[in-house]
Amino acid sequence: MTHNAYEELKWRGFVYDHTDGVPDVLAKEKITIYNGFDPTGDSLHIGHLVPMMALARLQRFGHTPIALAGGGTGMVGDPSGRSDERNLLTREEVEANLMGIQQQLAGVLDFEVKSNPARIMNNAQWLLELNLLEFLRDVGKHFTVNYMMAKDSVKSRLAREDGISYTEFSYMLLQAYDFLHLFDNHNCVMQMGGSDQWGNIVAGVELIRKVNGAKAHALVFPLITQADGTKFGKTAAGTNAWLSPVRTSPYRFYQFWYNTNDADVINYLKYFTWLDQHHIADLENALFERPEQRAAQRRLAQDVTQMVHGETAVTKAEKASAVLFGGDLEGLDAADIRDIFADVPSSEIVITDLGGDGLPVVDLLCRSGLANSKGDARRAIQGGGIYLNNQRIEDSAQTVTAAQSIEGQFLVLRKGRKAYHLVKLQG
Repeated sequence: MTHNAYEELKWRGFVYDHTDGVPDVLAKEKITIYNGFDPTGDSLHIGHLVPMMALARLQRFGHTPIALAGGGTGMVGDPSGRSDERNLLTREEVEANLMGIQQQLAGVLDFEVKSNPARIMNNAQWLLELNLLEFLRDVGKHFTVNYMMAKDSVKSRLAREDGISYTEFSYMLLQAYDFLHLFDNHNCVMQMGGSDQWGNIVAGVELIRKVNGAKAHALVFPLITQADGTKFGKTAAGTNAWLSPVRTSPYRFYQFWYNTNDADVINYLKYFTWLDQHHIADLENALFERPEQRAAQRRLAQDVTQMVHGETAVTKAEKASAVLFGGDLEGLDAADIRDIFADVPSSEIVITDLGGDGLPVVDLLCRSGLANSKGDARRAIQGGGIYLNNQRIEDSAQTVTAAQSIEGQFLVLRKGRKAYHLVKLQG
């Protein structure tokens, strides 16, 4: 690490903008800082790793992080970065989502350290108790409509035909009140977030100044994009990469990071790993001198997968990755096989076709399309180019039985080095 928290954040690319005094405060004091997390789903996605890692880094410098789950604001919806209104969640939906999110936050932040343990809070604890008339009198009076309409999150929506609802228009006041509540009750003097949150965050800074005559601080991160300009966090299929292993398997999670573009990988090592400047410089040199070895991508995938899913997940993901290059399938279950071979050609056969003495392998090759005829299949086997579950077929008279399948669901055929075909067993 660098010798102070602000320099560390800046070197790693976390600093997009901040209010006056932030560098000195982070360097010279030990403060409490918070970042909000919306419970709009039952899992966070990898974009949330940016604020999670920023909080965790500041914690290592002695600051106290608060991860604020938006159980209250999540029922209203943040208009920032949105072209349409969010679907409003019920209280029960929010509470169910919070359970998964809290576990994921605990994987990155340290809740056990004695000096400055991280805390998870839920703003539903105070927002659901608000009295509307008192809120309008005590908070709303500090904000003019002109001030609120000048914020980007509101202006962009007002320009659209359907505009913005009063519900979402009020979101800024609720987030500002969160900051005031944490300032008053937990001595929290700084809020962080993405750059699209700047307007909401400085509204809280202003509210604290007007109500308490005190100075609070704001720091926002850049919105990360990939080298080609596309939004960070999307898979090749255009879906989010999630922290939940149910939504994105550890193998797919590992592959997401391993497939990082050369132009992005060094920045991602700074954002998402604990590697220091020296180690990252070494990986940058390796990337320049031996890009085909993908050492930087491999280290990125290992470190982030280990942090989110544990060391066992890394080992299994790397074993699964090796399968595509002829590695052993032993120890992999049907779910792993489905993940690994999701993008290769496939066909289906009825499992009873593998009954008795089994189905001749030459027939299986023909039915899968890996061979044009039985003669073609025999020649490929005799040439040593056919594999079943990555084991070479030595005899063209061999048969295939259900016992050779993976959990009664799959057979993996390969012709040559890379021509895979997944056989799915039905019934």
